[in-house]
Amino acid sequence: MKQDLNKEFWTQRYNEGTIGWDVGKASTPITTFIDQLANKELKILIPGAGNAYEAEYLWKKGFNDVYVLDISPVPLDNFKKRNPEFPEHQLLLMDFFELKNNFDLVIEQTFFCAIPRNLRPDYAKKMHEVIKPGGKLAGVLFGIEFEKEGPPFGGTKEEYIKYFEPYFDIKVYEEAYNSIKPRAGRELFINFVRK
Repeated sequence: MKQDLNKEFWTQRYNEGTIGWDVGKASTPITTFIDQLANKELKILIPGAGNAYEAEYLWKKGFNDVYVLDISPVPLDNFKKRNPEFPEHQLLLMDFFELKNNFDLVIEQTFFCAIPRNLRPDYAKKMHEVIKPGGKLAGVLFGIEFEKEGPPFGGTKEEYIKYFEPYFDIKVYEEAYNSIKPRAGRELFINFVRK
């Protein structure tokens, strides 16, 4: 990853336990979305997955083609300890921006807010590249500005849309109605379809 938010930075954060957005389980807005998915054959990516509770939720629901990507080995090791039967080749230790693969669905959970603000246009462009035509980018973004500079990096609904509109049809883009209590009114649920 560009700038100083590299493998060493994130490994240190995980080792220190300074990952405040990790709620210790799959996010309610995302599990609600997953529960509506009928096609268990979808090829799904969770980039910047951290401890990947959403991937674990998918896996236990019978989605077998799930890929977990993170730049640090620590959260991938944590995930593997919790899910020893998960296929090793579907754990991707790498920089998202170097990924060469295609997916039907990308789940966004805390990754967008973890990258530097100047990479947001690159994020949208790369998502367009890795999502198959007609595929989806779905999940949550923080819809607030934080008091201190991140990560996590905040922002506004009005700001984010300009990154995505060139590449995606906007199906759902609204305040999440089912956020956990500490995040109520602070999360935007997205469901974008790749043009």
